[in-house]
Amino acid sequence: MRDLAPHIHRQRLVIEGTPADVITAEEISEYLSRLSVELDMIEILAPVLHQSDLYGWAGWIHWETSGAHFYAWDDPKFFSVDIYTCKPFAAEDAVTFTEKFFAATEIVFKEF
Repeated sequence: MRDLAPHIHRQRLVIEGTPADVITAEEISEYLSRLSVELDMIEILAPVLHQSDLYGWAGWIHWETSGAHFYAWDDPKFFSVDIYTCKPFAAEDAVTFTEKFFAATEIVFKEF
């Protein structure tokens, strides 16, 4: 894919895992706000959450330099985080924080 805006930094990270317990709305909100601090992002809007009857919880946080989406399923217990930002951040910090926050039994990630 040709880079149409090489002067704009863009960084993406997807983290997926299996949490120790079912993830609650309160945990998603706390996670997204604390992730902002961990990655030194400026929170523009508090986390927005929605629960689908078919797919489970979803959450989103708006940062000055983009944001992050979070998705959680109850059965099977699974989560997926999608971080997109125009400000550089340490992917390892996001992965380590996420793994510890949810006491993940398994975690995988891909940066691009």
